Amino acid sequence: MHPVVRLPSGVDTQELRKALWHYRIGHRITDEPDGALLWVADPRQQAQLEALVVRWERGEPLILDQPAHSPRGVGLAATLRQVPVTAVAIAISLGVFALIAVLGDSIVMALTIVPVSVVGNQLMYASLSDALATGQFWRLLSPAFLHFGWMHLIFNLMWLWYFGRQVETLQGSRAMLLLILVAGIGANIAQYVTGTVLFGGMSGVVYALLGHVWLMSRRVPHSGFFVPQMLVVFMLGWMVFTMTDLAGSVGFGNVANEAHLGGLLVGLVTGWCYSTRRLKKN
Repeated sequence: MHPVVRLPSGVDTQELRKALWHYRIGHRITDEPDGALLWVADPRQQAQLEALVVRWERGEPLILDQPAHSPRGVGLAATLRQVPVTAVAIAISLGVFALIAVLGDSIVMALTIVPVSVVGNQLMYASLSDALATGQFWRLLSPAFLHFGWMHLIFNLMWLWYFGRQVETLQGSRAMLLLILVAGIGANIAQYVTGTVLFGGMSGVVYALLGHVWLMSRRVPHSGFFVPQMLVVFMLGWMVFTMTDLAGSVGFGNVANEAHLGGLLVGLVTGWCYSTRRLKKN
């Protein structure tokens, strides 16, 4: 990151940041003792960034390829079009959650990693190899879209949006799709091989995105990726906490710990590969 310009203290920078992301200018705003400081990820975009700041200070329209007085919903629609893979993943998760509320356990059983049935008031599980032999390949990924409560859903989708937007904006939709597929399948298999069948959630993908974004920000500081250090500490601390007996004693025992760890490892591998490729180009 390279410092560019100091911004007036106490002003709303939402429109400026929206314009910077619209033009795919990687940036960061930090609070310094003498005011806010705007940084740019790629020095080649500094002139473009400075021009936007000048227009912003004058109160001029910043996004010139859109009507100045567009409807409120247009901004969100434009954002979603920039990150279609992230948006679709969130939409599928919300849709599955709604279907579970309406249709019940039949949706859960259709999306678990292996087929589940009830025989004599007991749950019976097929094997993953049998499921794949009968063409049920979707089960490798589908548990990632299962969420078992509002807090579970909101927590995962919030971080999916936060990290997914960075990956898709800075590296493209193909990279984001690859991360969801590899991390989702990898996290699900990691959880399954420990003997767990009834699990779900996007948290394995979220931890993969965390590892990917963190490693990109560390190895390629000018790439535009950013994750607060305290957020990394919190999420890693949470993962370790849920692995302890203490978590179970306060009601957090049923956490897909292996999926978290498996996703994190996938993200660190992809982050290393992408950052190495980026460094070779520079």
